[in-house]
Amino acid sequence: MKQSIIHVALVVREYDEAIDFFRDKLHFELIEDTYQPEQDKRWVVVAPPRSAGTNLLLARASTPEQEAHVGSQTGGRVFLFLRTDDFRRDYEEMLARGIKFVREPKSESYGTVAVFEDLYGNLWDLIEPSDRGIGQRT
Repeated sequence: MKQSIIHVALVVREYDEAIDFFRDKLHFELIEDTYQPEQDKRWVVVAPPRSAGTNLLLARASTPEQEAHVGSQTGGRVFLFLRTDDFRRDYEEMLARGIKFVREPKSESYGTVAVFEDLYGNLWDLIEPSDRGIGQRT
């Protein structure tokens, strides 16, 4: 059996503001933006540039309960991990684009990492894994 996770849903307040953030601030690619009239919602998928892995499904909150979780899907823990092949380049570019880092860069045994917030306050790791870092399979 071979399986993989293709999308992770990220609850957002509004589609267009989320698209703007991911496209303009993080340089993600807009993979799909399709209106689904039967449910009065959009199927919006974004992904890091040249990514072949899991994509983000931007899911607009549609109930008060969902709205309460925008920006806090994991109760304040780091939620998503953005892997880079050049930490310093991406860190500097993200700072220049106004991305807020809440933990400064540091070197760990698994790689170089810093924590940033998305437009809603969800926490992300920007990480350049070391040779024996996170996500390395033997």
